[in-house]
Amino acid sequence: MLIDWFTVVAQIINFLVLVWLLKRYLYNPILKALDERERKVASQLHDAANAKAEAQNEKNEFQRKNDEFDKERKSLFTKVSKNAADEQNRLFSELRNELESFRLKQLESLEKEYQKLRQEIALKTQQEIFAIAKKTLLDLANIKLEESIAEMFIKQLRSLEGEEKELLASAVKSSRQVRIQSVFELLPTQRIAIENTVKEKFAIEIEFRFETVSSLMSGIELITGGYKVSWNIADYISALEKSVDSILEEKKKKLTGKGS
Repeated sequence: MLIDWFTVVAQIINFLVLVWLLKRYLYNPILKALDERERKVASQLHDAANAKAEAQNEKNEFQRKNDEFDKERKSLFTKVSKNAADEQNRLFSELRNELESFRLKQLESLEKEYQKLRQEIALKTQQEIFAIAKKTLLDLANIKLEESIAEMFIKQLRSLEGEEKELLASAVKSSRQVRIQSVFELLPTQRIAIENTVKEKFAIEIEFRFETVSSLMSGIELITGGYKVSWNIADYISALEKSVDSILEEKKKKLTGKGS
């Protein structure tokens, strides 16, 4: 078999021309189109990445602003709550002050009523006391007033017992001196009777001194070492005054509500 080299060479040349033509007019445009497409895709991916980053930035900015808003809202709520609490405390304080002022005014009014009532009762009591004292003194005068007072005082000395007797005995022993005060001049027999009673009661030597004191309200007092024993109408009056004061104090507690 013979080879037609001319034909072979011609076909090779044709093939090379075809390859060149394909490369020039087909492959290059396709490659250019592919490169352009790749560039567009890359650009789109880049734009998408930028858009995503921008969206993320906007999201972060929104989150930051939202956090700031929450912080401001909490701060404002705290401030409003504090202002409300301060206002509430101020109103409560004003109310307490008003109530305290009202209570003090009520107490002042009650105190004035109490003092007025006390004065009225004291005046009435004084009138009753003087009436009773007058009747008592008149009754005693019928049986020798001075004698009766001395006898009552001696009787009181003899009836001393317990702690009262011990206190008086201690005072007498430390002082060894006794003053006997009376509103009237005691008779010698009355002085002797008082001296004997004291000596018998305590069985010690005692110096006696008798004094007349006009300020006493019809009575006799024994004073020694800072201790005193007396029989005096004033003692009964003082006891009555204390009783009246106690009643008035209870009345005052009920009025002011302190007794509840």
